[in-house]
Amino acid sequence: MTGGHWIGASKALDRLVPADLPYPHICDRTVAAEDTVSGQPLQVARWEKTRYCAACADENYQREHPSAPDIRRPKPMPDNESLRDVALAAAARGWHVFPLRPNDKRPAFPDHPADACTGRDPRCRNGHTGWEARATIDPDRIRRGWASTPYGVGIACGPSGLLVVDLDVRKPDQVAPTRFAGYLDGWPVLADLCADAGQPVPTDTHTVTTGGGGAHLYFRHPATGPALRNTAGERGNGLGWLVDTRAHGGYVVAAGSTVAGRPYAVARDLPVADLPGWLAERLAPAPLPPQRPVAVDLPSGRAGAYLDAAIGRQLDHLRHAAEGERNHTLYVSAVALGQLAAGGALSVDQAAAPLEQTALSIGLSRFETLRTIRSGLAAGARRPRTVAA
Repeated sequence: MTGGHWIGASKALDRLVPADLPYPHICDRTVAAEDTVSGQPLQVARWEKTRYCAACADENYQREHPSAPDIRRPKPMPDNESLRDVALAAAARGWHVFPLRPNDKRPAFPDHPADACTGRDPRCRNGHTGWEARATIDPDRIRRGWASTPYGVGIACGPSGLLVVDLDVRKPDQVAPTRFAGYLDGWPVLADLCADAGQPVPTDTHTVTTGGGGAHLYFRHPATGPALRNTAGERGNGLGWLVDTRAHGGYVVAAGSTVAGRPYAVARDLPVADLPGWLAERLAPAPLPPQRPVAVDLPSGRAGAYLDAAIGRQLDHLRHAAEGERNHTLYVSAVALGQLAAGGALSVDQAAAPLEQTALSIGLSRFETLRTIRSGLAAGARRPRTVAA
């Protein structure tokens, strides 16, 4: 190993593998003749057959000796000052950051799901506030947040105007679809996708190597068109096996953070490129079916007028919610109407139907909408409100 990268792994995988990351799996790959001692091409099989894949050998040893220390070489976890600097540097780029649990990829705050929110957290006084709404570029808030605890740094993609293509590494026990047999990570899957579209692989952009040996390709979210959401593999409008995306409603771990002792590091410190138009079209959500007006049968008199105004006010808040605040606004509105439903002023269906239609009309996904409304109504039911007749 010289030059700061694993030479054998880099040649086998045909990409640079930094030496400060664990040695990756190279099983199912062929090492060229000029790179072997025998002068013959070498087909690298899994540990059970040969001993040429160092990652397989290490995993096998760890299974047989569970008390042995992990001999792979993760970096020490950064302290809170260096992670604060990571957060400040990201914010200086206009990327909205929030704390992750130390040495973990889960958000540090809030420490509870929406449907278990009691309002005791000061940030949840006006309704449950998730990590996306808490993300910030305010240097003072960042300095306070990372003053004493080595939180990891999460980047909220939606508020930051980013779409990140996440190229995963195949897990040892993961079975590849037939067309991707032999592929060990998302790079060749992305290359195949680009070749099918007659487009170059968009590598000239800011790139981060993940702790597991994968890669994050950063792109600017399109300024026009629909808000792009997260995708996972080939599901829905996803890009392919081992290729995920993070956009509105998603986040990534910032370079400089660690997860399970393994660092995320900048691989290509380039400006963030625009997302290629053909990829934006591929990732665009399917258009919604025509929405029919929702008629809510309310009682007459003062009670009916009050409920009509209350529902209209919440729907108006939702329609005018800023980008990155829509899901949170939907939750707050669902809590408010859930309180009225729990007090007997209207049914749960009467509360949910107009919220669902409005949320879908502003670009929230159906899954996200239904989940958020359900959580908000459940939270509101714990604090019923009655309406005078």
